[in-house]
Amino acid sequence: MADNAQKATLAAGCFWGVEHLYRKHFGNGKGVLDAKVGYSGGKTDSPTYRVVCSGTTGHMSPLGKYSDAEALQITFDPSKVTYRQLLEFFYRMHDPTTANRQGPDVGTQYRSVIFTHGDEQEKTAKEITEKVEKEWYKKPITTQIVPAGQWWDAEDYHQLYLEKNPSGYECPSHFIREFPPLSE
Repeated sequence: MADNAQKATLAAGCFWGVEHLYRKHFGNGKGVLDAKVGYSGGKTDSPTYRVVCSGTTGHMSPLGKYSDAEALQITFDPSKVTYRQLLEFFYRMHDPTTANRQGPDVGTQYRSVIFTHGDEQEKTAKEITEKVEKEWYKKPITTQIVPAGQWWDAEDYHQLYLEKNPSGYECPSHFIREFPPLSE
């Protein structure tokens, strides 16, 4: 790993497609050093896929009750890809305007969340989200921006799922949307 490696933790619906798209666009020397799927945002220790899908790993927050989200944790080299670039891609590759759903996938585990690692990431996430709402989607963004908490790796069979199963399920909401560059 690069000495300056950083983490980004994002939830954008079914984690298989999210992982696949990030690896495809930022892998092979383009900045993503590692990516793994897992669960974040709930309160259950060592949640499993079945338990997360049940919606029972939740906690009460000011935003309501949420179970763990299916998420992607990226380790990246900021000298090759910036956190801002990862977030802009996040907003291009899923629909952040639908609460607790991506296409046919419905439930709090499929919500849009940016789990921040520190104040600088929180500031960047808020700035990018505001610009995306105003310049790209022109309607309310439902993406939550919360501090990263406990991370749980998903089961092994979920890691690199679409690489191992090329014709496996991929959420139809996961595709790259074309937008003009955001203002600086």
